[in-house]
Amino acid sequence: MVISISDNSKKTKKMEDYENETGKFAIWRGRVTEGFKKWQKGEKIYEKDKERIMILVSDEVKSKWQNFVKKFEYTTVSKLIREAVNTFIKLKESNSSRKPLPQISHELKESLTIIKGYSHLLFEEYKEQLDWEVISKIKTIYDQSLILEDKIIDNLEQPKVEKFSYDILIIDDELLTINLLVDYFEMKNYTCKYFLTGTEALEEMKYSTPKLILLDILLPDIDGFEICKKIKSNENLKKVPVFYITAVPHSEVVGKMSETGADGYFLKPFDFSKFKILFDYL
Repeated sequence: MVISISDNSKKTKKMEDYENETGKFAIWRGRVTEGFKKWQKGEKIYEKDKERIMILVSDEVKSKWQNFVKKFEYTTVSKLIREAVNTFIKLKESNSSRKPLPQISHELKESLTIIKGYSHLLFEEYKEQLDWEVISKIKTIYDQSLILEDKIIDNLEQPKVEKFSYDILIIDDELLTINLLVDYFEMKNYTCKYFLTGTEALEEMKYSTPKLILLDILLPDIDGFEICKKIKSNENLKKVPVFYITAVPHSEVVGKMSETGADGYFLKPFDFSKFKILFDYL
């Protein structure tokens, strides 16, 4: 049904609300517009310059989106999608305008080279001629430049992975023990690599996989039990045999074997005749 209203007819309050909200006419050439009638029914009014885009998603994705909309009180899934796309576009545009890390590192090092070079030159060439206070400040500048250089390398440059193939990884904070084990295995023609802390060893194992791990339990940072659990829960390392080398009481070690997944243990001081079992893994 078409409702006919003359141009001189007085607009209703709802018509005025519609026009204020949408910027469209409620009456055009004496007739109530289709837009106003749809608006009265609660239908959403779309701008002519907007186009509907449809996407296909699985029921699982649809359910996930709907739960998110409900949890964070979005009015519609469409609003969530629009906001997500706009955020993604802004993020990509922001990232594309950033300089790559190697370029930033290079630019910082160029300036740092001047600071480091001149401070070192002044200190070495003029330390006998300048006041001690001046020399002290120059030395401080040089020392700080070295610290800054290390930070640039650590944070902006890709780590260099040492290409060194070895058989046994030893993790122990006692150098005498390490030297003893390295000498023993080298006499058997096996290569070793060692670390004094668990943190360093775990970082090393991101890049290489040894054939065998000898692990002390009492370390300065992470105890050997925790390290072993990390190794055995890692998909790439879980098959590597881990043997504890420790002065911890026998009962304490045995009590942790099942929990940590270790393959065996050797108590200090060592009985090297018991080490023969290790060669089955090498």
